[in-house]
Amino acid sequence: MSEPSGVRQAQAQRTRSSVLAAAAAVFVDQGVQAPVRDIAERAGVGVGTIYRNFPTRADLVTAVYRHQIDTCAALAPLLLEESASPFTALTRWVDAFVEFLVTKHGLGAALGSGDPGLENLHALMLDTLVPACATLLDACAAADELGPGITAYTLMRAIGNLCITGPDYDRADARRMVAALLVGTRARAEVPAKAD
Repeated sequence: MSEPSGVRQAQAQRTRSSVLAAAAAVFVDQGVQAPVRDIAERAGVGVGTIYRNFPTRADLVTAVYRHQIDTCAALAPLLLEESASPFTALTRWVDAFVEFLVTKHGLGAALGSGDPGLENLHALMLDTLVPACATLLDACAAADELGPGITAYTLMRAIGNLCITGPDYDRADARRMVAALLVGTRARAEVPAKAD
């Protein structure tokens, strides 16, 4: 007697979730070019199971980061609701974005690799995270907390560039530089002119 389709679907979903969790952990340890066999071993499945669920590496990379991108985007309105000011919300959201960028070893290289299969990941990041950042910037501008001419795409690109870590530039350095960048985005209070 065969299993009901609902049981098979639930089992397939558990396997897929297990593979995604294993891939996320392996990517943090080894980068997105980690061997598929390492991901399979960590997930407790065969390599064929991974390829059955994710036919290409790009499919796997995109699936792993999609959830994290969606979570980062959903954070923006929550932070606006609970923060003392829009700029505080922006700062906390940027902290989460930086954490996403600096812990995802190899993500930057993968996005710049020219792999056509990863173009959808770049588009997903832009389509999802730029509007989230723009919401925060709009709130900051409405509260007169933001300097002129700052756009979500430009700010996120600058943050992304500051988060490229290496042997002489680590996570702490990236955080300090992004914090300095954010200070520079704040609206400056007008200094009254001296009376003659």
